[in-house]
Amino acid sequence: MFMASAKESDNVGVIFGVTGLVGKVLARKLISKSCWKVYGIARNPEVTPTIRGSNYHFISCDLLNSLETNKKLAALQDVTHAFWVTWATQFPLDTQECCEQNKVMMSNALNAILPIAKELKHVSLQTGMKHYVSLQGSSDEKEVCYYDEACPRVSTGNNFYYVLEDLLMERLKGNVSWSVHRPGLLFGSSIRTLYNFMGSLCVYGAVCKHLNLPFVFGGTRESWEEAYIDGSDARLAAEQHIWAATKTEIVSPDGQAFNAINGPRFTWKEIWPALGKKFGVGVPEEMFVENFWFSVAMDDKKKIWEEIVVEKGLAQTKMEDLANWEFLDVLFRCPQKLLGSRDKVDQLGFVVRHKTLDSILYWIDCMRDERLIP
Repeated sequence: MFMASAKESDNVGVIFGVTGLVGKVLARKLISKSCWKVYGIARNPEVTPTIRGSNYHFISCDLLNSLETNKKLAALQDVTHAFWVTWATQFPLDTQECCEQNKVMMSNALNAILPIAKELKHVSLQTGMKHYVSLQGSSDEKEVCYYDEACPRVSTGNNFYYVLEDLLMERLKGNVSWSVHRPGLLFGSSIRTLYNFMGSLCVYGAVCKHLNLPFVFGGTRESWEEAYIDGSDARLAAEQHIWAATKTEIVSPDGQAFNAINGPRFTWKEIWPALGKKFGVGVPEEMFVENFWFSVAMDDKKKIWEEIVVEKGLAQTKMEDLANWEFLDVLFRCPQKLLGSRDKVDQLGFVVRHKTLDSILYWIDCMRDERLIP
């Protein structure tokens, strides 16, 4: 754990996207510090509250509505640190519509906050490792590489990450420091997340156990056998947000970018058997099945999940609240590797690391504690 170098007695944070994978952890970490006050912003509160504290204040707000945003955020004059860990999901990634909608959402928030928060010191933006690749066509990089923060932007497609970075640079104008954090595959617990790996994995494991199905992996052989993507524990991402926002010697009014990845590489082939054991499911001798598609295998299992929820006395969720099968299919069939470098944060003294298997097992336990999965 790091020691914050800024004076914390005057710190007031606002977290946009407080019910998401990282937002929940970030809120809990901040309110555990007695000298922080925290506002949490989201359209809807948690179904089962996990963020509690006298110094925590939740505000329900649709950030796409400028009038509502101005009204709901009018009381935030004391904010010193803003954390943007949300995004608008109504349009497909890498589309102009997605860029425009996310720009509107952040613009509304900045329009409400900047004129009144006179003590604002730092804005922390979370994007992701997809900063380095495009879903439309091939990447500018032809060879496998370990992406670092100095890599140029990809020239193809429409990446809303770039739009948000440019918006911060324009609106803060060197007067307020800001940072960008780029996690890989995020591990955390939330039912408010579109690309929810942990939810998808856990629902799949529960269905396999309930129906006595083999716990197989569907994807490309390369993604099964080789290090293909970096994992990012939500706890690590949250720690890095706080580290960058409060470590005065590294923050910059011109903006700093940081990869927020666990560190040690992993392969699904190495960890899939341990996951099967954790879920108590049948582990076949050959776990890799190239023509297995999660979106096909799980398409007719919604009623099965409803049965599991009732039988195990779980929190009331629909399968789609937790699982995104198309996401798993894309993840395990990604045409190029997405591996990053930790050199920059390591050299600057950010020491938090996690083994990906340990991260996944930890979040399975957390989801069980929250009664989201059996």
